[in-house]
Amino acid sequence: MRLFTLLLSLTLLGACGSDNPAIKLNIGDPAPKFATVTVDGKNVPFSEAYAGKPVVIRFWADWCKYCEGEMRGIEGVYQQHRGKGLAVLAINAGQDKATIQAFINKVGFTYPVLMDESSAIARSYGVVGLPTTYFVDAAGIIRAKIVGEADAATFERQALALLK
Repeated sequence: MRLFTLLLSLTLLGACGSDNPAIKLNIGDPAPKFATVTVDGKNVPFSEAYAGKPVVIRFWADWCKYCEGEMRGIEGVYQQHRGKGLAVLAINAGQDKATIQAFINKVGFTYPVLMDESSAIARSYGVVGLPTTYFVDAAGIIRAKIVGEADAATFERQALALLK
């Protein structure tokens, strides 16, 4: 019930104050640019900082029951393929630094965690549920999208397609 209430609130909040229709990113669309900071305070201008590199953008929150296990699985894929150029950005949607840091410490992943306390980046990507993962090629084009739970094998298959 808590998850339903939160998702309904996020959906309604995203719709407030705007006459624009909801964002619907599709495969083949350019990934929206954004600027934010990592949980440890480093500036991240996307897409400038990742120009010419494949990037996986993952939206998550600590209350998401699927996120913890998946993020552990993603860590293995990231460690195995980061030397080949795979970048993973874990964008936390709507939570504060202390909550995010506690989750990082609990789960123990090493890929960069970006702040999105107001969920503005999540809205710009049309995120309607967590987790949501976008696979962006080196040219900045969305090549795949997973909404909801996915296992490490599915994640790896999509990530490897970016590295080809």
